[in-house]
Amino acid sequence: MYTLIGLPGSGKTTIGRQLAQLWGMGFVDSDHVIEQRLGCSIAAYFAAHGEAAFRDVEQQVIDEITAAPQPLLLSTGGGVVLREANRLHLRSRSTVFYLQAAPEDIARRLRNDTTRPLLKGQDPGVRLRELMQQRHALYLATAHYTIKTARLSVTQVVRKLAMQAELGEYDLPAPHSGAMSPRP
Repeated sequence: MYTLIGLPGSGKTTIGRQLAQLWGMGFVDSDHVIEQRLGCSIAAYFAAHGEAAFRDVEQQVIDEITAAPQPLLLSTGGGVVLREANRLHLRSRSTVFYLQAAPEDIARRLRNDTTRPLLKGQDPGVRLRELMQQRHALYLATAHYTIKTARLSVTQVVRKLAMQAELGEYDLPAPHSGAMSPRP
């Protein structure tokens, strides 16, 4: 299993879909699984129940997904690293890539996005810098690899990540082939 972590808007879902397709493995976005389970958007659930209740559901979903036996590429929500249990499950059950994007770059991309509850109500650039200060050390502690995405296209990030994974501890499937297997 491979997992992508990083700030909201860092490209985890977009990059994850392309990488999963390249490797011929399943793709799961934990936020989509959470929304299906809740029957509403994350923003609506946040508004009605608060962040702590959301993090409880997120923790259950991360535990379930990371326990899956089949090879998957998992894209997580930006705050997944806030819970120690999530950090432990991700790091021990998958190879984790931190997509390190500059808050300013993300803010430019998300300037019209109204779906992210932690970015509502204030300047997204300011809020993303605050989130980076709060979470950067947790992302680093959880990740096996850090991929800096500044000034890179999605295709370039996918290639960089794929090259890093191929140099890592797993033999990856050839594009669109089968499952990966650990190296001896």
